[in-house]
Amino acid sequence: MMIENNTSLKAFNTFSIDVKAQILFHFNNLKQIPELLALVKTTRVQNKPLLILGGGSNILFCEDFSGLVIKVDLSGVEIIESADSFLLEVAAGENWHKLVADCIDKGINGLENLALIPGVVGAAPVQNIGAYGTEFKDFCESVEYLDLKSGALQRLSAKECLFAYRDSIFKTTKMQDALITKVTIKLTKEWQAHNHYGRLQNAVTTDQPVSAKQIFASVCQIRSEKLPDPDKLGNAGSFFKNPLVTAQHSQQLLVLYPHMPHYPQADGQVKLAAGWLIEQANLKGTHIGGAAVHQQQALVLINQNNASAADVIQLANLVRSTVKDKFNIKLEHEVRFICATGESNLTEAVNKCRN
Repeated sequence: MMIENNTSLKAFNTFSIDVKAQILFHFNNLKQIPELLALVKTTRVQNKPLLILGGGSNILFCEDFSGLVIKVDLSGVEIIESADSFLLEVAAGENWHKLVADCIDKGINGLENLALIPGVVGAAPVQNIGAYGTEFKDFCESVEYLDLKSGALQRLSAKECLFAYRDSIFKTTKMQDALITKVTIKLTKEWQAHNHYGRLQNAVTTDQPVSAKQIFASVCQIRSEKLPDPDKLGNAGSFFKNPLVTAQHSQQLLVLYPHMPHYPQADGQVKLAAGWLIEQANLKGTHIGGAAVHQQQALVLINQNNASAADVIQLANLVRSTVKDKFNIKLEHEVRFICATGESNLTEAVNKCRN
């Protein structure tokens, strides 16, 4: 069914929060654009909110959504080979990890560090997903999107996407009408291994040159060991961003915590590991209602026992305030908070829970 009314979104968010959407539109073919645009126009005339939903792997639904949810299920992958590279044109609804695994199987290397990141391809540029020293922006050639206001298909180059750490132009109000339909990824045949970041540098031990398949396998193993499977335990992956602090602040903390993981950046700032900060604040296993801080990876909040959105919100606030008190670092949430009328933030969500 293409359009559903007052339907549950539990199956469409990896936190498994049971909320409803007033209208749910399944967008699986570009031929549906005229019908989709008509539905969007009606939604806006009625002054109702609109949400574009991919894999639901980076979202916390705080309550029932009172407008239109567009579930992007576009599929298809085209590979164009040249003398020195592979160009991948990938529909937005394709599963990200499946794309990475299929590329490795075909001998198309480069994406291996980004294995097992949940979600769909269309979400990759929005969040500029990254792991183990690589980011989506390193391979992005362009992004195609449907302008829900004009009805036109547009294309942005990687430079025009304004990629930053877990950020892009698609998070700005300027692009609130952009529904990503396709991404183009360029992977050079002159592949270079990136296995010197975090646990990955110790995961591949061999006297021979490391291969992309080895890195892929190691990343999958590391992520499987430390991150719970959303199909078994509801979660949205890393709940908080790794914070950036000044070199002075980092140095002050290193005096107190000499073994603190820290990663100097090109701009002089230092990136710290949010999971380590949460763990040092003795928050592993802490729970509120059915929500808990994961025992193996403190950066992940889990739906342990039929958690409500309020449980997760209050737990996230406890984590943020405890880390702030201990380290004078305010964690920013990576997960998007979606309330009845659209996107919100942790502070607003906490206030709503209290009222």
